[in-house]
Parts: sequence; structure tokens; C-alpha cells
Amino acid sequence: MRKIRFALSAMCIVATGVASSMSATPAFADVTVGVTLSTTGPSSSLGIPQRNSMAMWPKEIAGQPLHVVLLDDASDPTQANQNARKLVTSDNADIIVGSSSAPPSLAVANVANELHVAQISLSPISMPAGTDHWTFRIAQPVSLMAQSVAEHMKKQGYKRIGFIGFSDSYGEDWLKNLQQSLAGSSTQIVATERYARADTSVTAQVLRIVSANPDAVLIAGAGTAAALPQITLKERGYRGQIYQTHGAASYDTIRVAGKAMEGAILPAGPALVPEQLPASALTKAPGMRYVEWYEGRYGKNSRTQFGPSAYDALLVLQRIVPVALKQAAPGTPAFRAALRDALESEKEIVACHGVFNFTANDHFGVDKRARVLLQVVDGQWKLVEY
Repeated sequence: MRKIRFALSAMCIVATGVASSMSATPAFADVTVGVTLSTTGPSSSLGIPQRNSMAMWPKEIAGQPLHVVLLDDASDPTQANQNARKLVTSDNADIIVGSSSAPPSLAVANVANELHVAQISLSPISMPAGTDHWTFRIAQPVSLMAQSVAEHMKKQGYKRIGFIGFSDSYGEDWLKNLQQSLAGSSTQIVATERYARADTSVTAQVLRIVSANPDAVLIAGAGTAAALPQITLKERGYRGQIYQTHGAASYDTIRVAGKAMEGAILPAGPALVPEQLPASALTKAPGMRYVEWYEGRYGKNSRTQFGPSAYDALLVLQRIVPVALKQAAPGTPAFRAALRDALESEKEIVACHGVFNFTANDHFGVDKRARVLLQVVDGQWKLVEY
């Protein structure tokens, strides 16, 4: 297990092949946040900017030292499960943040539910009703994003839609929500294909989609793996409109796909284009603050859909920790429960990717303020709809 531990009170990071730390054992008053991210493996293009963004986290929250233990789950659900279990049972985490993509995030959710510790997922995982009591999501729900794509398809008069998505919970969630968003309209899905995150070829799937002669195609992938179907569709002469999902919203995807990405349309969080938002958008100020910091540190166009989620997790923590501290001391089951309850009680938490209002029945907590529709024009993101 590759482990990264850092105590923000010391502002230092160490990455080793064994458990290690440059900080002393946290005092009882420390608020401990356990984090598992996919900084290696197929979803590393999501996990790395999230890890990078955590350098924005402060040394303390509400006057209490903030102690963070960060583990790499290598994009593997089994490892994510083990990480989450260790973070709670060995590191005494008060709350868990992670993981980066759907499969490992679902594995963490199982542990959160079992051990009664709140989870802030950075992936828009879909869970059966009643099973997400301890799981809250920072990433926008697929249902919200799929509605945006479906509405645009119908406005453009597209009748025949092709679909190719990951052969896991992310791809299935997108297919289900696109079908629901198109239900009752004359726009129908006429071809459905799947591929694995680590696949190096999708030629056979793309040929079947092209043969169905769709007006538009939706690619339900994430990270740079979303570029493969985009490139292959163009190589096979497809000239219809190609849509992507918010999982593909990074300049890395544009870089990998090259000219094949031109004209692609996708929904994304507003933090990807804060400069293009109207002044009235509540997400504009935190989005600008994040982008200016991140690109000042990592270079122009290094922003992604994924990194801001880690910063948004901090903004949520800064609202709920002071509330929980009034109820119990960190390091106790009562404090874990108080954090969970505060997630549901705090309202209008303004962040980069949305304004959060979690409720007992909605553990996504965002509305249309959490999405924009973008198009790739000359290798840049252009705002189409807000």
C-alpha cells in the first residue's frame, strides 16, 4: 500500500512505500480527516489534481489543528476499502474524503456506512435509497448533468443518439440518466457500447456505433480515458456532434485527444470557467480564487473538473466542523455523528462547483448553479450555457 501522510499543522508531505509521517501523533483536540484518492492507476488523472489541491488546505479549522492522513488507493476498490477501514480504525479519522472515481468511492461508502463515519465523496456515486446515510457527494450528480446534455440534444433536433461509456458504475449511471432524461421525447438511443477504463482500443465498439448512423454520440468516460472514443470516432469518419461528460472536463483530455476534441460539448462544474461566469454567480469568487492559486502553482490550463472538488470539501468542512465542535470533542463517535448531522443542517455553503444544501433526502445538495455547458473551441473551454 502506497501511503502519503501529512499534518497540515506542519505543512509537509511525505510519500513512501511504507507507513510514515513527519508529524507527531495528533493531540486529542486535532480534527482528523482521512483521505483516500486515486493518485496512481487508471483514475490518476482525477486523483492527482485533487491531491495537488489539498495544498490549499489550512493548518487549522475553527481554532483546532487539522490533521490529515492521505492514502493512495491506486484506483482499486479493494484498496480503497482497506484504506477507509484503516483510516477509521487505526488513524481514528473523524470524517473520510474520497475517493476520486466511482468504483473506489462506492467501496469507501460501504465502510462509512458500516463504521458510522461521514464520507465526502469526490465522485458522483449513485447509491440505492436508504444506503447513503453516511455518504455525501461533492461532485455534481449525473442526473443533473445528464439533463443538461439531453436538453441540448433535443434543442438541436437530434433524433438518433449513440452511447459509449465505461463498463462500470459511472458508465451505467450515465446511460440510465440519459435514458430517463430523453424519455417521452422523439430523441432515442439507437446504439449502446461499453469499454473499460484501461482499454487501449475501442475500434469495434465505434464501428458498431457509426453503422447505426446516430446524429450525436455521448461518451461517458472520465479523465484522459475519455479521449480514446473521441479520437476513434473522428478517425472512423464520424461527423455528427460528440458529447462528453463532466468526467472528461480537463485540459489533459483536450491535450490527449488533440484536434479530435474540437467541437465536443460537455457539462461541467462552474469552476472550470469562472472567468466566463456572470458577476451574479455565487460560485465565481471561490472559483477565481481556486483557479488563480492552482494555475499560479501548476501552470496555465492545469485546472480540471476534479481538483476543485478537493477544495470544495475544505469549504464544506469549514462550515460543519465549528457546528460539530459545539456538540462533542474530536476523536469520538459523538463528534463523527455531529459532523454528519451538520452536513444536513448547514445551508447555502458557497463553493467553487456549486452552492450546497444537503438534506436528509438529498446528499448531493446542489442545483443548476452547479453546472455549465461548455464546448471545445480552438483548444479552449467556451461557455455555451449557464
